[in-house]
Amino acid sequence: MRAWPAEGVTRIPYWVYSDPELYAREQQRVFGGPFWSYVALECEVASPGDFVSTWIGEQPVVVVRQPDGSVRAFLNRCAHRGVAFCRASSGHADELMCPYHQWVYDLGGNLLAAPFRKGVKGMGGMPEDFTLGDHGLTSLPVATRHGVVFASLGAPPPLDEYLGETMLGWFDRVFDGRDLELLGYMRQRVPANWKLMFENIKDPYHASLLHVFLVTFGLFRADNPSVTEMDESGRHSVLVSERGAAASEATGEMRSFRDVTLHDPRLLDPVREFSGSATVVMQTLWPNLIVQQQSNTLAMRQLVPRGPREFDLMWTFFGYAGEDPEMRTRRLRQANLMGPSGLVSIDDSEVMRLAQLGAEVDPDAEAFVEMGGRDTERADHIVTESAIRAFYAYYREVMGL
Repeated sequence: MRAWPAEGVTRIPYWVYSDPELYAREQQRVFGGPFWSYVALECEVASPGDFVSTWIGEQPVVVVRQPDGSVRAFLNRCAHRGVAFCRASSGHADELMCPYHQWVYDLGGNLLAAPFRKGVKGMGGMPEDFTLGDHGLTSLPVATRHGVVFASLGAPPPLDEYLGETMLGWFDRVFDGRDLELLGYMRQRVPANWKLMFENIKDPYHASLLHVFLVTFGLFRADNPSVTEMDESGRHSVLVSERGAAASEATGEMRSFRDVTLHDPRLLDPVREFSGSATVVMQTLWPNLIVQQQSNTLAMRQLVPRGPREFDLMWTFFGYAGEDPEMRTRRLRQANLMGPSGLVSIDDSEVMRLAQLGAEVDPDAEAFVEMGGRDTERADHIVTESAIRAFYAYYREVMGL
């Protein structure tokens, strides 16, 4: 395994975005480690028998609502020959059956039937000591909090301890105990390493320069009142910003700024619904989740690596059950800022593609990450890369780099 640069987390070696040995180690230590990964919203599996298929790293997982109302998660892997038995992205089932040899499991993952277990006409079959109870699906630890479902391939600490006091406060700001309502999905495959997405959300520096829409309409800009905050470990972080004026003295340094108007100004007609003055809160939770609150559009962004050079970005948009139709329409309208062709997010996808291309030209070169200093501390502004440095400090520890 290669050595990290001597300057520490103020440098990021470009080989972290393409090295296959490192990527394989990430599947074991990051996604397979003692960490809680986001897998679903409870409203996606509202009734007993409802299921969604998802991933933790590259490991396929199925989340199922149980007859007793609890939620369980299983590896999407038949106990017989390892076949991914669930092929649908979501649905309802009374039982789970592998398509290859029709091994059938109940919703709790217990094996109910294995065809020809006793053989045919006295020939073949399983050994006499074969018992159904020994061959259930692999069950994963599950934790839920206010409608959000996490699972793990390892043995993590309690979820509240894992998130920590600071991150829990921001998490519970959005997930405050109200029932959630699923509004829809967006999916895209980005030709870049998955860590570039985490870096992007932990990088407020770029938002005032890259995103024409955010800059022009003051939604997220360097001159807005803002905070960059991490948990004690540095693995989780949150960027918080308050909407500012359309133009200011600082916009003179922003080449992305445009003096334009919208044909439909309702796209920029947010209403305050949370405590405090923040209009944008982007929370990154190690290892695979971004909780997005941009004005009134709410979404989970799940990262699914597809090799060292690609990842899937899976958006799940939601609101609150029982809210008025006007708010629901507002959330859906503002979702046009996000997703593969969103007025904002389309910029990120293209820049991450270019970052991957640039990094692969010379894997032994390094990124320079010293905006805001060299520390990994909280900042009362967003002209900083401290959250990126904190992320890689923790990443290096987990990865043994």
